[in-house]
Amino acid sequence: MRYAEKIRIPHSPAAARSAAAAGLALAIGLTATPALATPALATPALATPAPATPAPATPATRTAAGTEAHSGLDRYYDQRLSWGTCVQSSDDTTGRDLDAAGVQCANVTVPLDYTAPRGRKITVAISRLKATDTRHRIGAILLNNGGPGGTAVESPPTVRKAMKEVGPRYDIVGFDPRFVGRSTPLDCGWPVSFPWFSAGAGRAGFDRHVALSESLAAKCRATNASVLPHVTTRNTARDMDVIRGALGERKISYLGYSYGTYLGTVYTQMFPGRYDRVVLDGGIDPRAYGPRLLRDTARENEQALSAWAAWAAGRHTTYGLGRTRTAVLATIDRVMAKAARGPLTVGTAPDTFRLDDTHIPTLLFMGVADDTDTSRAFLAEQVSVLSKAAEGQQSALSPEFTEQLRFALTGEGSASGSVQTAIICGDVPAARNPELYWRDIERARAAHPLFGPLTENIGPCAFWNTPRENPTQIRHDAPALIVAATGDPRTTYRGSVALHDQLPSSRLLTLKGANRHALYGEYGNACVDGKVNRYLETGRLPGKDEVCVK
Repeated sequence: MRYAEKIRIPHSPAAARSAAAAGLALAIGLTATPALATPALATPALATPAPATPAPATPATRTAAGTEAHSGLDRYYDQRLSWGTCVQSSDDTTGRDLDAAGVQCANVTVPLDYTAPRGRKITVAISRLKATDTRHRIGAILLNNGGPGGTAVESPPTVRKAMKEVGPRYDIVGFDPRFVGRSTPLDCGWPVSFPWFSAGAGRAGFDRHVALSESLAAKCRATNASVLPHVTTRNTARDMDVIRGALGERKISYLGYSYGTYLGTVYTQMFPGRYDRVVLDGGIDPRAYGPRLLRDTARENEQALSAWAAWAAGRHTTYGLGRTRTAVLATIDRVMAKAARGPLTVGTAPDTFRLDDTHIPTLLFMGVADDTDTSRAFLAEQVSVLSKAAEGQQSALSPEFTEQLRFALTGEGSASGSVQTAIICGDVPAARNPELYWRDIERARAAHPLFGPLTENIGPCAFWNTPRENPTQIRHDAPALIVAATGDPRTTYRGSVALHDQLPSSRLLTLKGANRHALYGEYGNACVDGKVNRYLETGRLPGKDEVCVK
């Protein structure tokens, strides 16, 4: 997902894949780049003045087709937004950058519970970079950077740049989904920032993770029981439609990455007829979405790791990891074996961390989601540090690696992990028997000893309350443009193909030869960017599926 999608999920999407995205850069598949490793990218959840509270509304109704109608919610749809500065505090550099780029920000008021709109209200933070070519204005495009739990308020300037000549013809609108970033916050007060670790080499590591997962779920119930049932993708889709109405748009276009492809798909099913152009980058098969979305991704991650190992072997004089692909992978095996016997200490005072065989696969997993030289170098630096630690040598960590470990191993990003987990667990029920996970881990370990115990591991969703709504089913065709790389280690290419098959009017734009999660405007492939921009400009999908090469 960018679920997986800080330690990328998302820079602009890449830079702005907040700490939340980072943590779940595992889960659904955000990209693991050094930029995402910086918790500073996680926008403080500070409150800004909200629009006047709308008058009470009656519960939403449903049409005969089963899609959402907003009868009784008119005060939400018709609210007047108070646009102004994006700066929320004296140290809000993101807000200052947005102001300097001409972006304005506002809060949209939505009901916590759409079945009880007279009850508690929350706010969803949005930003807008207005069209400058008003004579040829196409409309508004809404952005989601994945996660789940990724922010997008900061993204309009970067997306405008990616859109090139067509950018000035759109109002580009970023939003932080409910309980994310600058929206009404949620934080369970976790001692770790996210719960996605490996089971390690044996039963003891798995049992520790079962206990951790159960305690994290209990912590969320103790602190946010009244809110958790409403932290769902379907409610975020409802919020998106309120945003559309509050913007005064009859239809709205959409650009979503990773988990954002699932959110976009859900929106097309709940609100058919209310969207225009839809780009889904890094597609998720809706039938496979849920707490165990990472299942069956071990093969793609091992292939990406192998490709990285070949890259690192060509730079042995820099990183000292081995002169061949096999030698580099053997270095990782040695590190894992040592970590299984006892935690490795990395870093120097005051920044020291202890990593065992449950942590290291997570770092590798996040490190292979981007095959650019910059990201590969960042992973090579990490493995070099781990290799030295396995030999009893401690070395200073880079600021980026320090921030990544601090995010992963402390509660610094508790809010990010809390909301990301709450969304996933609130959408689809998880299997509850720990022994089922253990059996799956043992089966996966035989073929995939490094990543199998990670992608099959248990999480807090096994101890979560049952979701209040059933998962969304695809019942309506949607003419979307699906963008995918053949070597995507997060939301695998198989997922994009499956989504394409379920939306017959969609088109699949394939990038061959890239082990990369999230492409448009981020990867720098002129073919992909050009074809997406042509669609955004004309509104016409290609006549057939198309292919670009790395």
